[in-house]
Amino acid sequence: MDDDADQQHLTAAPGYARGQLAKAFTTALTHEDADTRRRAESRVTRWRAVLAGMAGGLLSIGSRTPVAGLPAWVTPEVVHGGFATGTPSAGGPLQPYETRLAERFGVPADRRALFAHCLTDTGLTWLWGQLNSGRYEVTVPEEGALLTMAWLVRHGETAAALDLVAELEPFADRLRFLPRPSTGRTTPDATDALHRRTVSDTVDRLVRRRPNAAVEAQREALAVWQPFGDELLVHWLETAGGEDGRVLELAPDADWLACGAGLLSRYRQLAEEHTRCGKHRDPKENLGILRGALEETVAGRVLDARRLGLLRHAVASMVRRRGLPGSAPHTELRRVQRTQAALPSHHALAQVLVGRLAGLPQESGIADLAPVLAPVSEPEERETGLPAGAQLPPVLRRVVEGALSAPVATLVERGVVPSAEVLAELVPQLVAVTTARSYDDPALRTLMAANYRAFRNRRSLLLLNLERQVRIEELPWVRAVAAQRGDGTTEAALLLRQLGELAVLGFPGTILPNPLVRELGVLARQSKPGAPLVEELAADIFMDAFGPKFLVAAGIAGELLGGSLYERYYGIDYAAIHDLAIAEASEASGRADGSGPRTSPGFARLCAERAEAASSAPAGSKSLSSSGSWVAANGKVIEQSQILTTHNLATLVHRVGIAPEPGWADLARRCFGTVCRLTARVHRNPWPYPTIKDAAYAWRQLVFHLSLCPPAEQRRVLDDLDAEAARHPAHVTARLAPALAGLRLVADGGTFAPDGTADEGRARRLLGWSTDGHWLATDPTAGGTRGS
Repeated sequence: MDDDADQQHLTAAPGYARGQLAKAFTTALTHEDADTRRRAESRVTRWRAVLAGMAGGLLSIGSRTPVAGLPAWVTPEVVHGGFATGTPSAGGPLQPYETRLAERFGVPADRRALFAHCLTDTGLTWLWGQLNSGRYEVTVPEEGALLTMAWLVRHGETAAALDLVAELEPFADRLRFLPRPSTGRTTPDATDALHRRTVSDTVDRLVRRRPNAAVEAQREALAVWQPFGDELLVHWLETAGGEDGRVLELAPDADWLACGAGLLSRYRQLAEEHTRCGKHRDPKENLGILRGALEETVAGRVLDARRLGLLRHAVASMVRRRGLPGSAPHTELRRVQRTQAALPSHHALAQVLVGRLAGLPQESGIADLAPVLAPVSEPEERETGLPAGAQLPPVLRRVVEGALSAPVATLVERGVVPSAEVLAELVPQLVAVTTARSYDDPALRTLMAANYRAFRNRRSLLLLNLERQVRIEELPWVRAVAAQRGDGTTEAALLLRQLGELAVLGFPGTILPNPLVRELGVLARQSKPGAPLVEELAADIFMDAFGPKFLVAAGIAGELLGGSLYERYYGIDYAAIHDLAIAEASEASGRADGSGPRTSPGFARLCAERAEAASSAPAGSKSLSSSGSWVAANGKVIEQSQILTTHNLATLVHRVGIAPEPGWADLARRCFGTVCRLTARVHRNPWPYPTIKDAAYAWRQLVFHLSLCPPAEQRRVLDDLDAEAARHPAHVTARLAPALAGLRLVADGGTFAPDGTADEGRARRLLGWSTDGHWLATDPTAGGTRGS
């Protein structure tokens, strides 16, 4: 391809949507849980809308404007896979708050009437009151549009307000542009403290916890049925005659029968009150045998030989296993079991936590966990009957810790944020605050923060033809107040560097997830225009093309890594990439229309050539193989783009300026820990290729970090990696031996063959994607048999 005009415009096929509809339909018909069936029925409705829209021409899946007649800024309803249903998220029937506002304003209960009312003096006064109080919510960005219009009018920006109204008015009957009134005040976060869950969310999780049936049955067995079984055993031993715990003969007298009748009466009462454990009803269990024999005897029936034999065996086995009742071993065993049974249940302790959380603000996090996680107090003992001093189990502590409100670095350190994906969920809160702080007016700052948070709840669309997701600055109401933004570059740059360091340091060996890349990209556009951040492309919809920012990112990597271990290990010619960037920039500057290119054909060609050279199987063959199909061929090309660009690591180091402590050598060692952990999961894995791909991502980061170390330190780290590999199971050590040998080979000045091997295959370059099987999937300790 030479030009973006040569790009074929593609749209998504309906096969995926049909498959999702079939799955949802099956679940809706067959699942045992009623709530799950109802959710599946809702999915059936949405997937039917998708298919109907695609068939009728209403939907163009793969476009950034997938719904005919709706501009890109309208928030679409999106289902799994990025498919729009055709319904706007801000559309549908009137919300209850809209109906209440229509009654309050004295206008018809329809959106156009509400829209028109907000353009009157009375409506503007109401909107100004909302701006002043901050008592509103914005759940989809559209709900902040009329508030923005009102702010413009109040500040004399009448022309901008009229332009905004003109852009919104065609959709006034379909979309809700009014904010949701709220009892709480909407304000930008005053601090950098974040929380994964609110107190209210935590209470809901605790309330939904139910007693563990197996645990409660065991508790009942220890507290009720084992002591009762001891009583039956003593009764048989003391009154039926016996020697060394063996029942020899039955000679019941009146007292024995009366005592037995009492035991049976109490059994019936216990069985009625304690229903969790049913083992005592089993006639083959010891307790069932003792009780059954007693019922027969008390009823005046003589035990036959079989019943008597079972009785003798049950008594003997109980004595043999636990000792005679009253003996030291038996007494100690029952003491331990009573202590275990007396421990408060997780369910009961969860109710204590619910009571503690009830007194806290419900829509925020918890700044101080200590009072909430303290042992049961004496007042709580009097109220609940739980023993004072009882400790909360780890499983409940983790639920509450999810509501911890603290700086994001603290949340990562304490494990509240366990992955880069979870970090990506929280970062929009910080970016919203940072973005909003660049507005001088407090009311506008509050509104823009709420708008940003709502925008980040917008689900990504499936996009083809190199289209990009809608950016927040494209929303008409954000555009309308763009001139009100001050210079927030310093604060955005600081947050960008902090988050970049946190992601690299907190989750070594993990690729930056796309949602996090997007948030970092927002900060980069505000503060570091020359710091392009690239997303991970999906192999199943890859179109053999890359945007121009990929070549720019590769050029930045070359500035940092030219002549480095990284360049030599992956066989990169960064000087040639520099020349390619100059050539494509020159070609773009010569365009008559002055438009920039949509693709970098030279970068795409380079990635394809490198992917083909990486193995004997042609990268473009797209034939079925052990590692999948044409998707794997696409994956090989995408992986080469990640290698050339370092998938944002070079940009973060060289342009953003991250310098994580305690240093690059430590990060390289930690990345190798991730490599070892993932390689261990390959063993006997029936489908190891996704795990191998992740291991190769971690390995690439290891090589990057190692390349930033001086040569002497590189050698020390390599020795540490060899020692660390030896501490793992033999199959892990053996699998990684070729990769470690290859890394040391290059560090010592050697090179790989074009296919990534050296020293007759004993040293290998570790890549993730393969179209003809992967050497890491083979277990060398099993005589060459396949690890899967």
